[in-house]
Amino acid sequence: MSRVWCSALPGALRLAVQITPNAKKTEVIGVLDDALKLRLQAQPIEGKANEALIKYLSGELGVPKSALTITHGLTSKRKLVEVVSATLTPEQAAQILLK
Repeated sequence: MSRVWCSALPGALRLAVQITPNAKKTEVIGVLDDALKLRLQAQPIEGKANEALIKYLSGELGVPKSALTITHGLTSKRKLVEVVSATLTPEQAAQILLK
């Protein structure tokens, strides 16, 4: 199965995510238009949604927050997140996030 939203980079993963802020709870909704769709329980102001996204993904994937970087879309609903991890594969990340 093709996982366009989750791809391997040298020593890292790239996740394409689409967020919906101001949700009742933070959760993964599923995959839509080649992006992992997430609801975030955070306001889209002063970077709070970005912080919530990094915190959520680091907790789910079991990597430190410092291993995650939003490389594109800081002010957009669609973002690219790089996860520095020597051990995590796109398949594992997909399995964890789409549980």
